[in-house]
Amino acid sequence: MKNKSDYVSRINRVVDYIEYNIDREFTLDELAGVAFFSKYHFHRIFSSIMGETLFDFILRVRLEKAARALLDNQSANVSEIAYACGFSSQSYFTRAFKKQFFMSPVKWRREKSNEGQYTGNQSKAEGKPGKDSAGHNVYVEYMKNNIIWRFTMDFQHQTVEVKDFEELDVAYVRNMGPYKGNAQLFNQLFTKLCSWAGARGLINDKSVFLTVYHDDPEITPEAKRRISVSVSVPPDTEVSGEIGRMTIPGGRYAFARFSLKEDEFMEAWNWVYGVWLPKSGFQPDERPCFELYTEEPRDGVFHVEICVPVVPV
Repeated sequence: MKNKSDYVSRINRVVDYIEYNIDREFTLDELAGVAFFSKYHFHRIFSSIMGETLFDFILRVRLEKAARALLDNQSANVSEIAYACGFSSQSYFTRAFKKQFFMSPVKWRREKSNEGQYTGNQSKAEGKPGKDSAGHNVYVEYMKNNIIWRFTMDFQHQTVEVKDFEELDVAYVRNMGPYKGNAQLFNQLFTKLCSWAGARGLINDKSVFLTVYHDDPEITPEAKRRISVSVSVPPDTEVSGEIGRMTIPGGRYAFARFSLKEDEFMEAWNWVYGVWLPKSGFQPDERPCFELYTEEPRDGVFHVEICVPVVPV
């Protein structure tokens, strides 16, 4: 089991490297070197752990990021998005996109935008989510570097602040597969992470806990969706086994503060993407979004900030 967890950690390191350099071309030697595996065995190890070949993984992630960008960034043309996601030509991108999504990039953008089916990095809640509460007593405060929206709404009194976030080094435990509504899974992952970090004296009153969502659940198949439950650590922290380390990119983020019960997270995500974001003057970019937990949950209530990387429309 120790060898298996070490292999998972090394493959996760490659996955992170690919995701944060998705606009680049990769070589087998380069990626095998990131994992510290011989290139002659790297393909087989990657496939056995990820359930798909290295090439298929890179292509799928590029296509899913492009599919999201086509909807998030309406001002960018198809070729700009193709090159930003690592495709060498628009024609190759279009052929691969049609094979994956059964329609052209242009048709995807038009139909999904017109249908209003896309809400960003978390899938829609059941029922009637995203109702237009943003029109109820909205107050916008412009500060020197930040913008703060304050809402009185049916869901709760709400604050969204757009501000700069410094890059953050974190240790993580990753899961690939279904996670929606699975509180037991999140508890198991955080227990494993905190046991590791606590034993090494890495948890203190300045520790930051968060969950990173790497994939869009409206685009990525459920079995391939990745989350990383994480805690802030010093940049030189050594990790091994199931514990990985990565850097959360800095820059401008929207921080939407909520106090939520266990079954209200999806409604909150939907409100951020379906109500606030379309009227904010911002759009999400390619950095991953995450939930930041500001204090310990009490009486079944979680105090959380939903953090979305944004750029001006």
